[in-house]
Amino acid sequence: MRPPLRLRAPRVASLLVLLVAACACAATARPPLATTTPAQAAQQPSAPPLEILPGTPEPKLPTEVTSADGKQVTITDASRILPLTGAISEVVFTLGLGNRVVGRDIAATFPEAAHLPLVTRAHDVSVEGVLSLRPTVILADEETGPPEAMEQLRGSGIPVVIVKPAWSLPEVAPRIEAIARALGVAEAGERLAGRTEAQVRAARAKAPAGAARPRVAFLYLRGTAGVYLIGGRGSGADSMIEAAGGIDAGTAMGLTKAFTPITSEALIAARPDVILVMSKGLQSVGGIDGLVKIQGIAQTPAGQRRRVVDVEDGSLLNFGPRTARVLESLVERMHQA
Repeated sequence: MRPPLRLRAPRVASLLVLLVAACACAATARPPLATTTPAQAAQQPSAPPLEILPGTPEPKLPTEVTSADGKQVTITDASRILPLTGAISEVVFTLGLGNRVVGRDIAATFPEAAHLPLVTRAHDVSVEGVLSLRPTVILADEETGPPEAMEQLRGSGIPVVIVKPAWSLPEVAPRIEAIARALGVAEAGERLAGRTEAQVRAARAKAPAGAARPRVAFLYLRGTAGVYLIGGRGSGADSMIEAAGGIDAGTAMGLTKAFTPITSEALIAARPDVILVMSKGLQSVGGIDGLVKIQGIAQTPAGQRRRVVDVEDGSLLNFGPRTARVLESLVERMHQA
């Protein structure tokens, strides 16, 4: 099972200390998956496909970029690209450079990357695995680690470019363009960023105008690991929920942290009309039947009506070229009667 997706590492460390007490109310063993009704089956998530940019860009190298950590990095060879996060991989493949990628992170869940060797799990980079692939450029974000592993990779002489992670819709285009510049395909990056922004605008426009905005609570669940969190301001899901015409319940109830351990009191106070989860997280607690058994959920409007929207793990919070398609799905499913 995929590790906590795009949760900030320092936050995870502190939250896990609290989870023992705060989440004792939730089952930690994985119960059997619930049997779904035909209506629920129709809502089962699938990852949006990659929409590869037309044409195959040829990198114009050498190029020099300023890494997000402030270092100047010169890239002279993009023949063997190694993205160390699934979100970065998504951008590289969509730019049309997938045939140059030599490895993947566990979060690269799209079919085009399935054949590549797994060398990292976001916060657990295998230095030996990375170096064995002989990459000519490594792309990572500010949360890729551990720090000592990243220092070893820099010390190897391979160019390492750090890009800022994206946690909201306005950050999507700048990150696409930063990755494209590092790989010497700036023009393709501008085209992809422009296309993505247009698709996001179109998706946002589909949200019902004048309709009551549903309160949506994003729950990060890993039942087998005893991880039960509710999203608040800065979770990433808040940006998606607002863009889809909803109200982020965690933010509305005053949660200023990106993720907070779930308590029954917090859930009841959030009063969500809809619960948003990742698909593997929902599976880990036994489907919808298992979810409503978590203390507090059955007392919410969403729990009482079993209004649960689950989105494929590798696409919900990636904030990349597929984000508009995820947003379209959220608009449709969040506003269903």
